[in-house]
Amino acid sequence: MTEQDVIADLVADAEDVDRMLAGLTDSQWTLPTPAEGWTVAHQAGHLAFVFRIAGLAASSPEAFNALTQRIGSGFGAFDRAVNAALEEYLALPREALLTRWRAERDAGVAALAAVPDATLVPWLVRPIPPAVLCAAGMTELFAHGQDIADALGVERQRTDRIKRIVGFVVHTWEFGYQANNLTPPAEQFRFEVIAPSGAVWKYGPADATQAVIGSAVDLCLLATRRRHHSDLGLVGFGADASTWLELAQAYRGPAGKGRAPGQFATSKLPA
Repeated sequence: MTEQDVIADLVADAEDVDRMLAGLTDSQWTLPTPAEGWTVAHQAGHLAFVFRIAGLAASSPEAFNALTQRIGSGFGAFDRAVNAALEEYLALPREALLTRWRAERDAGVAALAAVPDATLVPWLVRPIPPAVLCAAGMTELFAHGQDIADALGVERQRTDRIKRIVGFVVHTWEFGYQANNLTPPAEQFRFEVIAPSGAVWKYGPADATQAVIGSAVDLCLLATRRRHHSDLGLVGFGADASTWLELAQAYRGPAGKGRAPGQFATSKLPA
């Protein structure tokens, strides 16, 4: 897959979120989402800010590094910066917020698309390839888009584009341990998940004694903490893998409350 393929997938996922936001009434913008204290407007503002700083990292590394120095590198520093930035977005009239989200989305995508091949982009902990940053952006769209969908009562249609998010989840499998001040197991897990198309995607050592098996969509819902592990079609084989289902998160910083068991419909295990 080429760099432009990743950009195209990022754009498609952003357009999916945009379709949910387009034409919302004032009362729909203020609907509470499952994220405690956050409305639909909070979610849109968060996504706009994420694309804004991703675009800054891609287009002006020096300015991005200056921003991260102001934010600080301590645990949860980025979350605090995002929450502080939300006030700027929430002060906007809702039509202006929609316009702002679209403008910062488009600018961020354009900046990422312009990064030369094999060039690393500065990010919160270390420089990363732009394709990885795109996958992180897709993970943000997946998570906060799910919050918006839950608030609006929309059932999201998933495609095999989610494979990029699955890959990001596998890449960040240790984050849940770090967030809980635990040492990750020495052995890497095996992940085997079923795509929306029915394809089977496999990651990790074939002879691993610990494995996570089930739905690809559910793996992403788990690692973004948008569903409780007991409500998902996932199984952990081995004590460490079973524990990982309780800890999984694909982002740095505090885990947050997540979702309660039974809060949403239960997913069936794949046949």
